[in-house]
Amino acid sequence: MKKFNLKKVLNKLYQNHALIYKIFLFILTVVVIVYLFPKGGHFKYEFQKGKPWQYENLYAPFDFAIQKSDDKIDKEKRQIEITKKLYFTYNENIRTRVKEKFNNKISQTLHDTILKGYRKRSVINFATKFIDNIYKNGYLEKNDRNKAENKQFVAIRKGNIITEIIFDKLFTAINLQDDIKTHFKNTNYKFLENYFTNVFLEVLEPNVFYDDTLTQKIVQDELNKISYTEGLITENERIISKGDVVEGRKFQILNSLKKEFQSQLWSKSSYNWIVLGYTILVALALLMLLLFLKKYRNNIFEDNTKVTFIFFNILLMVLLVTLVVKYRVEYLYVVPLIILPILIKAFFDARLGLFTHVLTVLLLGFIVPNSFEFIFLQIIAGIVTILTVSELYKRANLFISISQITFIYMVAYFAFSIIQEGNTQKINWEYFAMFALNGVLSFLSLFLILIYEKIFGLVSDVSLLELSNTNSKLLRELAEKAPGTFQHSMQVANLAEASANEVGANAMLVRTGALYHDIGKMLNPMYFIENQTTSVNPHNELTPKDSAKIIVDHVIDGIELAKKNGLPDRIIDFIRTHHGTSVVYYFYKKQEELNAEFLDKKDFSYKGPIPFSKETAILMMCDAAEAASKSLKEPSAQLIDDLIEKIVASQMANGQFMNADITFKEIQTIKKVIKKKLNNIYHLRIEYPE
Repeated sequence: MKKFNLKKVLNKLYQNHALIYKIFLFILTVVVIVYLFPKGGHFKYEFQKGKPWQYENLYAPFDFAIQKSDDKIDKEKRQIEITKKLYFTYNENIRTRVKEKFNNKISQTLHDTILKGYRKRSVINFATKFIDNIYKNGYLEKNDRNKAENKQFVAIRKGNIITEIIFDKLFTAINLQDDIKTHFKNTNYKFLENYFTNVFLEVLEPNVFYDDTLTQKIVQDELNKISYTEGLITENERIISKGDVVEGRKFQILNSLKKEFQSQLWSKSSYNWIVLGYTILVALALLMLLLFLKKYRNNIFEDNTKVTFIFFNILLMVLLVTLVVKYRVEYLYVVPLIILPILIKAFFDARLGLFTHVLTVLLLGFIVPNSFEFIFLQIIAGIVTILTVSELYKRANLFISISQITFIYMVAYFAFSIIQEGNTQKINWEYFAMFALNGVLSFLSLFLILIYEKIFGLVSDVSLLELSNTNSKLLRELAEKAPGTFQHSMQVANLAEASANEVGANAMLVRTGALYHDIGKMLNPMYFIENQTTSVNPHNELTPKDSAKIIVDHVIDGIELAKKNGLPDRIIDFIRTHHGTSVVYYFYKKQEELNAEFLDKKDFSYKGPIPFSKETAILMMCDAAEAASKSLKEPSAQLIDDLIEKIVASQMANGQFMNADITFKEIQTIKKVIKKKLNNIYHLRIEYPE
């Protein structure tokens, strides 16, 4: 029996900690996504309004009721709201109080001299009848009248008795004076009209008030009585035949069957099977992403921080969509899913951005309504995002791109609507506002980029723009300590940027990398010919091997200097690879002349690695070409052409581009750009007369 060796196990775990972390991250992401997904059965038939039924004749598997469409139910609810009866509360005590106030007012101010022979009591009785007439139906508050302006009948509650009256029979302060005139018209008391008008306006007060609580209760009772079904489908009854267009009642019945099927499918035992199914599908999708990274983006796969970043953003999008589906599904298209491809493209590349976006959308297709429409719209938007979004550091570019994406959303939705409805009358125009809001929210990608750069230590074009500023601390120091190297770096940056633009590489990345690729020369600037301003060459005092070591060490020095100053890894990669594993040929040949017997090529070779991306390969070509062109005493187009061909051919022969994602055609294009640029630099000028 073998003895358990804890140390060996711990060593094994330590050696495979990166893989163990990926497995843990994979399982955690799958579990969280499945947990977020709504746990309902998935209907086995896919159908769309206005499209032919693609399956065999469908017969009802069980009895079920036909569900009313949401539009129909909403219409019934709106009708109840429109035709609802308004309820008012009648307060009898106010009439008694008003009469007392009236009598007190009259007894204080009305004199016999005013009546001119009329009996005082008869005048008061005549006026009191007007008060009784007002309060017979009720005196309504002005604001409450506005609520019932379009109603012909309203209900008045007096205690426990509710009576329905014509709304216009209720008195209000608005028409009070007209009612007083009518009451006094053609009577012996016409001369008292103005007097009593002032009295009535002072003492009368509303006694009928709108009862919102009772009104809403009655409305709610009516809403509760709405039937959500209309008709019944019996078992084995044919629902639809193959080739029939899914529309009208057939579409309604199919939707009813789908809902009934999903509700019947849910049980404790089936729940576990549904969870298992979701787990398998989510795991497959995420596994495809990992395999893609392993095969085509191995540098990202090996970096657990970058893998975590990708999985985190997928999880974030799933979380947002599931929350919206659960609480406010009508706002589904407000969720800015295109942020995902924008972020992935900003930090990595377009192909990975699209691949990640498509997988995420396919996962979400399980839980969203109208899944085909959703998947189509989101994938089209993702493709447009990848094609249009570039140079994020230029805000105008992002604005134009998001405007185009929003327009594509609207056009695609419009097309879906007219296919399903057959006309434009039933298009839900609110969706266009949602797409516009989606576009506005997509600008959050810039904010997220800044946050992710700090959290995950990634670098985007926005950061590259800042780093490429020649007034930055490190580049300013390079210009002061090694001005020749600084000028060389500027020339290489221009060549590399132009080449990258021609072959579709990341021009901002390669330019920034070119500016920093030789910063290691700052430590020993005078040992590099471009910084030697006098005829004194310090290499004359050294052996070829020692000279080669100083030259080779500028790469190591540059890496250490870059890390010390916090440069991102994507820039340090250019410092590492710009010479690959090439040989310091000048000192190698010199040593060969002195003592070929003890010559070791490794002592004169850079330590690598060789370029592993299109951008780093471009820098290697441009760096070697620019440096070699300085050796031409009388540069001409032919000499430049031959020089570039020789340099690139040598690099290819030595296998420097074996790991770079670059084609022969792209290399040819880059050579043409370099030749053209160098010819422009070294073109002959006319001799000016003295």
